[in-house]
Amino acid sequence: MVHPRFIIPSVISIVALCVGLSSIKFAINNQFEYAILSITLAAILDTIDGRIARLIKGTSKFGAELDSLIDFLNFGVAPALVVYFASLKNFGNLGWFLVLIYSSCCCLRLARFNLETSVQKWRENFFTGVPSPSGAGILLLPLIFSLSDFSKIFLFVDQLSFIGIILASFLMISKIPTYSLKGLKIKKPYLVLMLLTIGTYFSLLINYPFNTLLFTGLLYIAFIPISFVHFKLIKKRTSKNSQNFISEDLI
Repeated sequence: MVHPRFIIPSVISIVALCVGLSSIKFAINNQFEYAILSITLAAILDTIDGRIARLIKGTSKFGAELDSLIDFLNFGVAPALVVYFASLKNFGNLGWFLVLIYSSCCCLRLARFNLETSVQKWRENFFTGVPSPSGAGILLLPLIFSLSDFSKIFLFVDQLSFIGIILASFLMISKIPTYSLKGLKIKKPYLVLMLLTIGTYFSLLINYPFNTLLFTGLLYIAFIPISFVHFKLIKKRTSKNSQNFISEDLI
């Protein structure tokens, strides 16, 4: 009999799948606000199920494979179709070709992630390339912008979507190091501050969803070059320390 602790994360993953795929229905009905919110909720559930699995020691190979398949559908297929129905269909066959490119890049990104083996401890704080949920966020950013209070500033949403899907596809299959929060450990003195920050963020997300998502996406993109430089500095320092350690052993 399967222990409940292995079932709970999988149930959350299935719920995330249903929510993510529902975004396609909303997009077909031109309800793009609900489509974006569905993918956002799927991303939140995707984060929760992994943390719950680790917390209750319910991780399993089945759960890992299920999570990967659901990620492809939720962040590799659903957002691409949402953007296609919202903007890219205006580009004809080229728009559909870009959808195929994006979905393929997401699939390759997830396959590479599944094959990654254990690395040095400090490397656990970085992803290789942009993870699929973040790639979906970058892809949806022009559409999110069009639904925010800032949409009157710039109106070329179709052109921005064209650029966004190319950028998201490239970043997912690239080897650019980006920050990962999986290895982040919060010390007790900062735990209350972290909870207040999370509570404030979700409050803003509920009351100003598209403004908050737009700010989040732009902030994430701004952190990509920072994470790249940070990664290079740590790698250089670690390499230097290793060489010094070897030299001392030889002496």
